Amino acid sequence: MAPHPLDPLSPKEISLAAKIIKDTYLNDKIIFRAITLAEPPKTLLVLYLQLEKKSRSEDGRLNCIHNPPPPRIAFIQYYLNHASNFKQAEVNLDTGKLFNQKALEGKHSYTDAVEMQKAEIACLANIRVQEEIKALDLPENGVVCVEAWTYGTDGIEDMTQRIIMCYLYMRLGDHKDANHFAYPLDICAELNGDFEVMKILSLPSAESDRMEECTSEKKGRKKFDRRKIHNTSEYHPDIQPERRDTTKPYHVVQPDGPSFKTEGNLLTWEKWRMRVGFNYREGLTIHDVSYDGRDLFYRLSLSEMFVPYGDSRSPYPRKAAFDLGNNGAGVNANNLQLGCDCLGSIKYFDAYHHTLSGDPVKFPNVVCCHEIDDGILWKHTNYRTDNAVVTRSRVLVLQTIITVGNYEYIFAFQFTQAAEINYEVRATGILSTNPIDIGDSVPYGTVVAPGVMAPYHQHLFSLRIDPAIDGQKNSLLIEESHPMPLDDPNVHNPIGVGYITTKQIVEKESPLELDVTKARIFKIINENVLNPVTNTPVGYKLVPHYSQMLLAHPSSFHSKRSEFGSHAVWVTKYLDRELYAAGEHTMQSLGGVGIQSAILSRSESVRDEDIVVWHTFGTTHNPRVEDWPVMPAEKMMVTLKPVNFFNKNPAMDVPISRQEVNKSVLVKENSCCPKL
Repeated sequence: MAPHPLDPLSPKEISLAAKIIKDTYLNDKIIFRAITLAEPPKTLLVLYLQLEKKSRSEDGRLNCIHNPPPPRIAFIQYYLNHASNFKQAEVNLDTGKLFNQKALEGKHSYTDAVEMQKAEIACLANIRVQEEIKALDLPENGVVCVEAWTYGTDGIEDMTQRIIMCYLYMRLGDHKDANHFAYPLDICAELNGDFEVMKILSLPSAESDRMEECTSEKKGRKKFDRRKIHNTSEYHPDIQPERRDTTKPYHVVQPDGPSFKTEGNLLTWEKWRMRVGFNYREGLTIHDVSYDGRDLFYRLSLSEMFVPYGDSRSPYPRKAAFDLGNNGAGVNANNLQLGCDCLGSIKYFDAYHHTLSGDPVKFPNVVCCHEIDDGILWKHTNYRTDNAVVTRSRVLVLQTIITVGNYEYIFAFQFTQAAEINYEVRATGILSTNPIDIGDSVPYGTVVAPGVMAPYHQHLFSLRIDPAIDGQKNSLLIEESHPMPLDDPNVHNPIGVGYITTKQIVEKESPLELDVTKARIFKIINENVLNPVTNTPVGYKLVPHYSQMLLAHPSSFHSKRSEFGSHAVWVTKYLDRELYAAGEHTMQSLGGVGIQSAILSRSESVRDEDIVVWHTFGTTHNPRVEDWPVMPAEKMMVTLKPVNFFNKNPAMDVPISRQEVNKSVLVKENSCCPKL
């Protein structure tokens, strides 16, 4: 069966694309960085999707489509012989034609586990680094580890060369899961793209300390303080076996199986229909979303995330990670496990990536699909009859989890029976830590264990929303709630309790702000389709996650590189392949290529157009000791909710909750406990 135009590349297609590139450079070494689907132009794909839906019979089966699908195109990035010769191209997988070849001068590819491991090995093998480690006089059972970081531009080094920062830590004992973040060491190293150590740096402790380069002339090296050794920072059950025994088993059982159906990457559930996508950079993507046969969203995805740290002492400003552009959500996706990451009746979606030589690699179980009970959906009790009618909410969850160094992120799209979409992000994992001397403190971090400082930082996410509310031509409406004036002779508000809403449609591409004092909301509407009940345009509203925007100064590289972090909402006119809020190449970027720069360069109309809405949200994380050694998941949620899209509550037909179906169990008082 031929792949759907939105299906990720198959192993066969990855191999074919790699072969075409290799055959083009028979005498050169090719190092593949990305082989992924180039999604078809929207004008072609929308027509195909419309015909596809019309061709489905009542039982959901696909009949013959007379319109041919768009060609399958592979987007490829690779090094030609060396990382300094970075290139990209596209391959028509139907014809084998190579086209759109381009040299990416001054750009750097994302990093990967292979590069990070090479950096660790090279760092620890360096004689100068070994001498500095020896001078620290570490405990005999101490094992030095390296956390390799991409270099966040700070204006000090030349960003045309690839640089890797290697921060040194120590774990105690032979167990490889011992928490090395509990013992940050006082040195780090700078490596170039050839894994050569360029500099070894001494890290600051007190607020007044500054980074210094370690040289052979510098004497009196500070030795490791044995008072930093402690036993409160382990998390692995082999090392920290104490676990409470009061939690009873909790089983999620669906005796008749799940309510969703899958056909390849096509997913249907209740009245929802969508396609599941996945790629090396964004990870989980959702396409062609409709409810009860009505189009809602063309594409939903996490566009980018930026994690800048607030310790202003060098080299810590270099900790400024674009976890999608620099690292990749897809390539860092977890292999999700039954009964651990997802409970109940689970459907897994696999993905395929590739080796540096272009061979396909399977990433199993990168997305889990399952249903959850979400409490009461709606209820009413008639006090006259004392009759209650209640329905419980069932939610469909598509979840992926990524690990980027010390942090885990849990991303979940949630679809409700009331036609709402939630996007939930949970942040967990281990805090990134810096060394600090016993007795020191700094105003931009929290001491979480002896000699362990967790610096303040932010997590800023950009959710890309490509709407198709009853069609591709949409507008963005700003609605605010305002009190009616009290003493205006033209307004009837005699006791001062009235309020109204004001509405304004955004005309041009622009950044926009939230305002909780006015209950400001953003409605994505279709001005060409009116609701027959309200006689207003149908729409969906963005229920944002209120967050502090980027704290770095507008003149900083942090700000220049993460333009999306300055405003909570952005609206742009759709452009094929404009997917990334901070630009396509974030590794060691200098800025000026993000969403704000794009708007300034064109200022397109966005009223009754094919538009994209981008929502910036996140958390300002000033660590607490309760976040250590592994932080409880911090939740953030964004919702897309119908507003005058339906004629009534779309969940009125959800079955009434009944005990004979739900089979809940009454817990009786423990007979061993005496009655008072």
